[in-house]
Amino acid sequence: MKKYNFDEIVQREETNCIKYDARDWAFNTNDVLPLWVADMDFKTPDFIVDAIKKRAEHEIFGYTFKPESYFEAIIGWMKRRHKWEIQKEWISFSPGVVAGLTLAVETFSKPGDEVIVQPPVYFPFFECVKGTKRKMVENPLKIENGRYTFDFGDLKAKISEKTKLLMLCNPQNPGGMVWTKDELAELSTICIENKIMVISDEIHSDLIFKGHKHIPFAAISEEAANNCVVFMAPSKTFNVAGLSSSIAIIPNKTNFARYERALGVGHLGMGNIFGSVALEAAYAHGDEWLEQMLDYLWTNYQLVKAFIEKNLSKVKVMPLEATYLVWLDFTEYGMKDEELSKFIVEEAKVGLNNGGRFGTGGDGWMRINIGCPQSILLEGLERLGQAFENK
Repeated sequence: MKKYNFDEIVQREETNCIKYDARDWAFNTNDVLPLWVADMDFKTPDFIVDAIKKRAEHEIFGYTFKPESYFEAIIGWMKRRHKWEIQKEWISFSPGVVAGLTLAVETFSKPGDEVIVQPPVYFPFFECVKGTKRKMVENPLKIENGRYTFDFGDLKAKISEKTKLLMLCNPQNPGGMVWTKDELAELSTICIENKIMVISDEIHSDLIFKGHKHIPFAAISEEAANNCVVFMAPSKTFNVAGLSSSIAIIPNKTNFARYERALGVGHLGMGNIFGSVALEAAYAHGDEWLEQMLDYLWTNYQLVKAFIEKNLSKVKVMPLEATYLVWLDFTEYGMKDEELSKFIVEEAKVGLNNGGRFGTGGDGWMRINIGCPQSILLEGLERLGQAFENK
């Protein structure tokens, strides 16, 4: 069994890397340690790099279709990792999950329709709705026993005849929740009763920690499967977001045909050669690398939790069940979102995602990316500890 080295420091500057090379755009300074945008500082695993190199050796990169082995890799991964048996006829494509979410909103609703979002949530959701001239209806999550859960009473109260879609973040980002089967089943029942389709972003579905299990929304029941579109990708799991290769899984034949038609109109279905090669290699050979990486991430999370409990006692750490993104509650310091972000950039010289961008409930929170070597993470934590020492 190969042992992977997640402690290795890889220089990412001057590679047109958003996380490092766009710091001046994001924080008005390059002098911050970047622990923000959701990609990792770990090398893409060798079996993906080798597959891309092998394909590149052919030296012709013309129009290509996806081979049977591509679909077999996806089907096998879903069965092994999620105990979810899917069919080839359910699998479609998207250049990225956000692109797919937007296309699904445009396909399964019309301008003026209402789309429910559940903040605080991954902020591109907001533009997927507003940018397509739909009306966004907020159903904010609530905190119970230290974790987010759905507010079903609020959801029911806000549904109208114009409500056509609900956008689900499963697992939840930025909170790092793994929704339980009971939570998802109740959500599904409400949506089916009110003829609301669920568009489920499951990009973090492979990044699940021990004691928790990701449940694809379409696996809840046959009725749920017929009332949803699920988006997944290897991008977060294997650090290949730049290869723009995601999948849509749509069990309902009619909905699948509608989505495929919209994909075809934009000529978006082909993707790119190296994205397809990377996806197939990841899902065919990625199990052992992923297990090692999850163990490393869990150690990083424990490091964050212990450091903050000892040195930043006013900060609350939301328990991490999934993702490599930790949600930190700074509200006890009494600073508004912009003030808090400015302080962390200027005094701690750390680049985090400010919570206000994630919508209602995010003000006074920050999201930290722990998908990096422990030495980098520890340096960021020490900078935060020193900056807040006298606050």
